[in-house]
Amino acid sequence: MWRVLGEPGKDLCDKNLGITRRDVLRVGGSGMMGLTLGSMLELQARAENTAGGGGPGWNKAKSVIMVYLQGGPSHLDLWDPKTGVPDNVKSVFNPIATKLPGTQFSELLPKLAGINDRFTMIRSMSYTPNGLFNHTAAIYQIMTGYTTDKVSPSGQLEPPDPKDFPNFGSNVIRLKPPAVPMLPFVMLPRPLQESNVVGKGGTAGFLGRAFDPYTLYPAGDDMDMAKMTRIKVDDLQLRPDVFATRLERRARLRDSIVKKMDDVDAAVKDYTLNEYYDKALSLIVSGRARDAFNLDAETAVTRERYGRNTFGDSLLLARRLVEAGTRVVEVIWPKVANSDNHSWDVHVGLSGRMKNQSAPMLDSGLSALIADLDERGLLSETLVVAIGEFGRSPQRGVSTSGNSNSDDGRDHWPYCYTSIAAGAGIKRGYVHGESDQTGSAPLRDPVHPIELLASIYHSVGINPQTVVYNHLNQPRELVKAEHVPGIFA
Repeated sequence: MWRVLGEPGKDLCDKNLGITRRDVLRVGGSGMMGLTLGSMLELQARAENTAGGGGPGWNKAKSVIMVYLQGGPSHLDLWDPKTGVPDNVKSVFNPIATKLPGTQFSELLPKLAGINDRFTMIRSMSYTPNGLFNHTAAIYQIMTGYTTDKVSPSGQLEPPDPKDFPNFGSNVIRLKPPAVPMLPFVMLPRPLQESNVVGKGGTAGFLGRAFDPYTLYPAGDDMDMAKMTRIKVDDLQLRPDVFATRLERRARLRDSIVKKMDDVDAAVKDYTLNEYYDKALSLIVSGRARDAFNLDAETAVTRERYGRNTFGDSLLLARRLVEAGTRVVEVIWPKVANSDNHSWDVHVGLSGRMKNQSAPMLDSGLSALIADLDERGLLSETLVVAIGEFGRSPQRGVSTSGNSNSDDGRDHWPYCYTSIAAGAGIKRGYVHGESDQTGSAPLRDPVHPIELLASIYHSVGINPQTVVYNHLNQPRELVKAEHVPGIFA
């Protein structure tokens, strides 16, 4: 009666469970071998999640906070300033010393300069665009690990589709669900967006809606810096497949089956589907999520430290969420990519917008998040990644993507830029890679965005080459890349 399981079955509501009804019946007759359905699934899950892996940084992260700097921050004006270069390359901002001898930031980041002995800076992020010169396609790549064939000349994609590759957070919570009854994956304070393409790369795609993030997108204009203070847990948008009423209905159905089938009850008593329902129902009736969203529980000093603005409040909520047990939090920069004011998409007005709006929010918020997690003892088990979809052109006023740029603006530049990683086995006070004299290309140790994504999976204890099955039941790796061993201690 016993057999080795093959491909995931298609005749269950959730094909990702990897079994069929026939498997359930077969395992019923395998009691003489000591194999229950629960143990079979446990063995299968172990094989799926832990094959390969190991080494520095493996399985160190209990939670991940992705700080997504949508819009493409200028590395030359933030983390990687250059001296002795032509005036149209040199930043308008002065370089300053940091905690690391010989490593400079621009004057826009004094607080991050004071704590860069606690994180790794990757100054050699790089990829050659293939329809990825504009925001949406590049966002899709870093969020899913894949590119798409349907890219217009402008770089735009079609709207989100159930056949899309999953956001990395959806893969993480499917393979590593939270250990406590808490929201598994939260995205805030706005969706990924360029022009009228909203949410591309931000869903569970072919995994199904049950693995979509809970989204917290409070009402209010992007310039409304107080809108996160008005949120309540009721603002969380629950996907249709996980509405409380449906969960309760499923639970009642499950309970009625259990009462009628004692043998099945014994077989599935350790099965994580019960645990999933129990946790989801507990979440709805408990105050755990509600408490996590209560910013009023924080002191005024802490609120000021993060910054009383949308970005700072979002990062503070991220810390509170991982503290409460959330596995993945994705904080999206609170301004749509191709827009004005504090958007990082600085084709014009770079000097004023970065100095007075975007950089102060980034400096206060990200430095506070890393330091606060460290001081609370949470950084060792929380991976923090800050990255945009690309950097900005070394020369000001030139066009690299078909956009017009003023002398006080830089265009898109995927060939070389900077990202930040901290916590969960990441080296402290380390600079990985190096850019050339003008910040145009890596001199050594280039890192592709999907290699950083593979490093996130590695950190949470998931082999980046783990195979998932798409809507056509075709095997697909989580990401076709290896992690970056050099950034782990």
